[in-house]
Amino acid sequence: MSEVPDGLYYTKEHEWMRMEGDIATIGITDHAQEMLTDIVYIELPEDGDAVDDMGEFAVVESVKSASPIFAPLSGTITEVNVTLEDEPELMNTSPYDGGWIVKMKLDNPDSVSALMDAAAYKAEIGE
Repeated sequence: MSEVPDGLYYTKEHEWMRMEGDIATIGITDHAQEMLTDIVYIELPEDGDAVDDMGEFAVVESVKSASPIFAPLSGTITEVNVTLEDEPELMNTSPYDGGWIVKMKLDNPDSVSALMDAAAYKAEIGE
């Protein structure tokens, strides 16, 4: 069973989002990292990049495959977790804490209501 913390928002593409005011912290879910297996590299975006709703902003490479990471909502990246450049495995060992990918100022913070909560995401992944 995957860890699916309450209080976060989730997408069908297996990203999670934690809101703090109008700033969203975004990463991949525990379920996603389990499916990818050992993550060995991440291509990170730049601080200040503008991202569209469901726009690709990063690529995660594992021993199994390369997978795009999508922004759940549109906004501007305000911080990038550069620690992942040297420690991409944090997305495996700590997907909701040390393994976050970016922080982003959302264009429309109210649009988070369209995303899934923990119960809906658990149902989505069959857990």
